[in-house]
Amino acid sequence: MQRLQAFKYELMPTGDQQRRMRRFAGSCRFVFNRALALQHRYEAGEKKLGYAGLCKELTGWRNDADTAWLKESPIHPLPQALKDLERAYTNFFAKRTAFPRFKKKGHGDSFRYPDPKQIKHDAANGRGFLPKLGWLRYRKSREVVGTVKNVTVSASGGKWFVSIQTEREVETPRHPASGIVGVDVGVANFATLSTGEIIAPVNALAKRQRQLVKAQRALSRKKKFSRNWIKAKARVRKIHTRIGNTRRDYLHKLT
Repeated sequence: MQRLQAFKYELMPTGDQQRRMRRFAGSCRFVFNRALALQHRYEAGEKKLGYAGLCKELTGWRNDADTAWLKESPIHPLPQALKDLERAYTNFFAKRTAFPRFKKKGHGDSFRYPDPKQIKHDAANGRGFLPKLGWLRYRKSREVVGTVKNVTVSASGGKWFVSIQTEREVETPRHPASGIVGVDVGVANFATLSTGEIIAPVNALAKRQRQLVKAQRALSRKKKFSRNWIKAKARVRKIHTRIGNTRRDYLHKLT
C-alpha cells in the first residue's frame, strides 16, 4: 500500500531568508483573505467562484500595479492558498468545520511548494533547496524516507519549520488475533488500561506554571503594542509553545 508521511524539522535560516519567508507567508495570507472577501459575494446571492475562477483573479492581482509585489513570491505557493480556501469551503458544507475566517498575521503563517521538480533535498548535509529561498539548513533529527511529494514551510513560536511530505510503498498492516487492550482516558490519570496499568499525566502546564505567571504579569504591566509589550508577549508565546511541545512529545511517544 502507498503511505504518505510528513517529516518535520526546525529550520536554521539566515536573516535574509527569514525576511523572505515572512513576505512569502504574508503574500499567501493576502491571497487567501482577498479570495475569501470575493467569496462573501456568494452570501449576497452572487455566483460563487471556483478554484479556476479564483486563479484568474490571482493572475489579475499579480499584474495589477497596486499588488505587483505578489510577483516577488514564488508562483506555486500562491495558488495553494486558493486550494486551502476551496478545501475550507468543502469542509464547511460537509459540516466538518466552521465557516472560513480571515487569517491574521502571526497565526499559522505558512506556504507550500507542491511541485517536487522545484525541490532539491540534500539529506547527507541536512539541507534543502526551495525556489526564491535557496539552500536552507535544518536540524536533522531523523532520515527522510520515501519520495518527496511537497514541502510546507511554517512558523510557530518564533521559529520556522519545514515539513517534507513523502510517499513510499509499505506492507499492509495486520492486526493481531489476540492481545487486544482496552483504554479508558481519564482526568486524574492520563489513561487506564484493561490490564490494570495506570498511565500518569505529563502535567506540562503545572511544571511551567510559575514561569508562565511571571511572564504574564510582566506582559500586563507593559503598554499595549509597544516594543517591550511585543517582547513580553513573545516570551509568553514561547512558554506556551514549550508546553504544547511537551504534550505532543509525550503523546507521540506513548502512542
